Amino acid sequence: MLRQKWVRVLAISALSLTLISVPSAKATDKPLICLAYDEGGRGDQSFNDAAALGLQNAQKKAVFTLETVVTDGSSQDREKRLRSLAAKKCEIIIAIGSGYAPTVSLLSSEFPQSQFAILNDASIESADVASIIFSEPQGAFLAGLSAALISKSGKVAMIAAPNQSASFEVGFKAGVVASKKKVSSLVRYVEGPGQSETRALIAAGADVIFLALPGSNSAVLKTIVSSNQQKIRKGENIVGLIGVAPDQFLSVTPANQKFIFATVVKRVDIAVEDLIQKTLNDDFYTDILDGQKGIYGFEYGIAGGAISLTTYLPALTALAPVINRLALQGAKIKP
Repeated sequence: MLRQKWVRVLAISALSLTLISVPSAKATDKPLICLAYDEGGRGDQSFNDAAALGLQNAQKKAVFTLETVVTDGSSQDREKRLRSLAAKKCEIIIAIGSGYAPTVSLLSSEFPQSQFAILNDASIESADVASIIFSEPQGAFLAGLSAALISKSGKVAMIAAPNQSASFEVGFKAGVVASKKKVSSLVRYVEGPGQSETRALIAAGADVIFLALPGSNSAVLKTIVSSNQQKIRKGENIVGLIGVAPDQFLSVTPANQKFIFATVVKRVDIAVEDLIQKTLNDDFYTDILDGQKGIYGFEYGIAGGAISLTTYLPALTALAPVINRLALQGAKIKP
C-alpha cells in the first residue's frame, strides 16, 4: 500500500551502510481510497454530490479502489462507519462535513497509522488529519465585487451569522471597494433565518444582498420575491440575491430564479480530486492552517478555480471579463 508521511524525516545510520530492501505491495494491488458521505448520501445536491463528482473525476485519471459509506447522522453511526473504513487499511479516509469532526478526532488518535481528511472543518488538532477548507474572505470578495458592479441603488448588503463576521465582512467589503464604484455596503449578523433583516436592508435601499448564512435559506428568498413583486408593480428596480453553494439550500422555481443573480461556488469536486491525487502520488504534505493549535490541511481559494462565481443575471454575466480580472485581488486575501 502507498503510505504518506505527514512529516518528512531523513534517518542516517552511522553503524551500517547496508541497504535494506522492503517488500512492496504487488503491482496488481490497487490503492484503496475511502470516503464517508454525510447524512443523505448522494443526491443531496450539496456537499455529498460535489464530493462524488470529485471522486468520478479522480477515477478518470488514476487507478484505485473506492470504498464509500453513508451515515444516518447520529454520532454512533458516524463512529461505526469510520471504524469500518479504518479496518480496511485505506490510503486515506475522507469524511464529508463537520459533523464527523468528533469522530475523526477520536479515531485519528486510536488509529495513528491511518490518514484522515475532513471536508469543511478546521477544528481537529492532529497531524494525521487534513482539514479541507475554502477561503471564506475570498468567496465573500467575489460576492461583494459582483454586487457592487451591478448595483443601481449604490447600496449592497451582506447577511451572515455572528461566527462568520471576521472573515466574510473583510472579503465582502474588499470586493465592494475593488469595483471602484461609489457603492456603500451594509452588513447584518443574524441568528435564525433572517427575514426581518432582509426586509430592513431592502428598506434601507440595498438592491443586491449577499446571503452567507449556511443551511436552508428559502425564507430569505421568499422575502426578496415578495418585495420584488411590489417593486415590479411600482416600476422600481428589483432586489437580487447572491448565495453560496453547496452550503445553502434554496427552493428554486421559475417564479423566483430570476431574482438569484449569482452564486459563489466552493468547488468541492476540485478539492476532493486534488486530495486523492496527492495521496496516490505520495505527495501528501499538508499546510499549516493554525500553528498554535496544530491544525493542518489545505485551504482552497480563487487561485486554481476552487472558489468561483456562477452568474445568472445577463448583465452580470456580461461583466465576466472584469470580474475575472479583479478577482486576482481577491485571491491575495488571507484569513
